[in-house]
Amino acid sequence: MATTAPETKLDGRFSDPDATPTEWAEGRRRFEEAELFWLSTVRSGGRPHVTPLISVWLDGAAYFCTGPDEQKAKNLAQNPNCVLMTGCNQLGEGLDVAIEGEAERIDDDARLTRIAEAYEAKYGSEWHFDVHDGAFRHSEGEALVFEVAPAKAFGFAKGTYSQTRWRFG
Repeated sequence: MATTAPETKLDGRFSDPDATPTEWAEGRRRFEEAELFWLSTVRSGGRPHVTPLISVWLDGAAYFCTGPDEQKAKNLAQNPNCVLMTGCNQLGEGLDVAIEGEAERIDDDARLTRIAEAYEAKYGSEWHFDVHDGAFRHSEGEALVFEVAPAKAFGFAKGTYSQTRWRFG
């Protein structure tokens, strides 16, 4: 999990002349507060797979869950590299944030309980999960939980356009 401040750099090639880099605290805040995210993974044949989902930020990493038979779970089993992103669908305002990293399956019940509590605190009782045997449990069955600790992240500010890169570790 990312516990230290990342290296922050503005990419002038994609930024307005008067732009300044976005601080990681702002990028992280946007990630923490967002409700909807897009996960990009790679299929076994190399084709991309993108899907919307919900996520929580906890202890310096993003967490999401998926059924064991869903395409994203299959993709991550053979290639853990992924991008998790969120943002604003407006062209002239907002901040889009994309986190690159490796998705690691979490199967420790104590950690899963904390993550389940974070889901319910953020999304309400509709997203309550029980935890046992290394997975979330709910009325539909089992959900595997993955952590994405950022290796690199990008912030795309709009209005005054800028591209900030954050490198971790």
